[in-house]
Amino acid sequence: MIVNDAVLHNEWIVACRAQDLQEKPMQVLIMGERVVLFRTGEGVHAFKDLCVHRGAALSQGCVKEGKLVCAYHAWEFDASGACASIPQLPKEQAIPTKARAITYGCEERYGFIWVNLGQADAPWFPFPEYGAGGWRNVVWGPQTVAAKPPRIVENFLDVGHLAIVHEGYLGVETHTEIGDYRVHRVPEGIRSEEIAIFQPDPDGSGQAKHVYYTYEIARPLTVKFTKRDNETDHLMSIVLTVQPKDADTSVAYGVLSFNYDPGLTDEEITSFQDMIFAQDKPVVENQKPEDLPLDLQVELSLKCDRVSIAYRQYLKELGVVWGTA
Repeated sequence: MIVNDAVLHNEWIVACRAQDLQEKPMQVLIMGERVVLFRTGEGVHAFKDLCVHRGAALSQGCVKEGKLVCAYHAWEFDASGACASIPQLPKEQAIPTKARAITYGCEERYGFIWVNLGQADAPWFPFPEYGAGGWRNVVWGPQTVAAKPPRIVENFLDVGHLAIVHEGYLGVETHTEIGDYRVHRVPEGIRSEEIAIFQPDPDGSGQAKHVYYTYEIARPLTVKFTKRDNETDHLMSIVLTVQPKDADTSVAYGVLSFNYDPGLTDEEITSFQDMIFAQDKPVVENQKPEDLPLDLQVELSLKCDRVSIAYRQYLKELGVVWGTA
């Protein structure tokens, strides 16, 4: 089933980790659309995974001399989507102008491959930590979830569940109260004020203390939080971005960034994040309604829900319809 959403159709959607796309073409499903990704000397490219000749999946082919070759009849398509060779035609016969692949915007950025099914000039979200001196970045995911993206994103923005769902890791049952805070519109999107969170061991020292979370909404399916330790000036941030795979499934990815040495390997960092996400997953997959209500009267909200309220208002203003109600 194709996901029809004009706003998301024109967004940059995460397709896969950059490391996952090697020499062989790769098929991904984005908003129900089969997309083939491939690399050439010119960079990364995304086509509709369909050969215009007889409907074969181009992802079953190969890349030869900078061209994507269909496995069925060996038609070759260059990076612009134009057909450069049809072996079945006499050499003197011109290639039909309609012999083209359907192309999409495609970029490699922040450790991922991104696809835009509509306008390739859509804006990017800022991510100053990535590639900056003094910062370590760890790519996380994929994590498949039987839920629609807005529910997954809102769970990430929900500060009130940390001491409940992640008790012993991101909070403790004796400190569940969330102090009041405000959210603000900024040029980059929406940002919260710092929120004090009591955590049992936020820096690996074994000492429980308050840390301070700032949440940011950058794009409809891309959000971020930054955790600051007031005593050490350590900063840790996580960018979460969600791929609408099809009508029933989403795939979550992220980047964890540190301006200090957490004393862990990349594998240990991603394993911990997998464990935290596994605690969230059954909650999100069983929330009702599946579509995030944008009418703020449908569900009861508290002051500590200001970020999620702002997210719902943001989706409504943009006109996002997929996964919302």
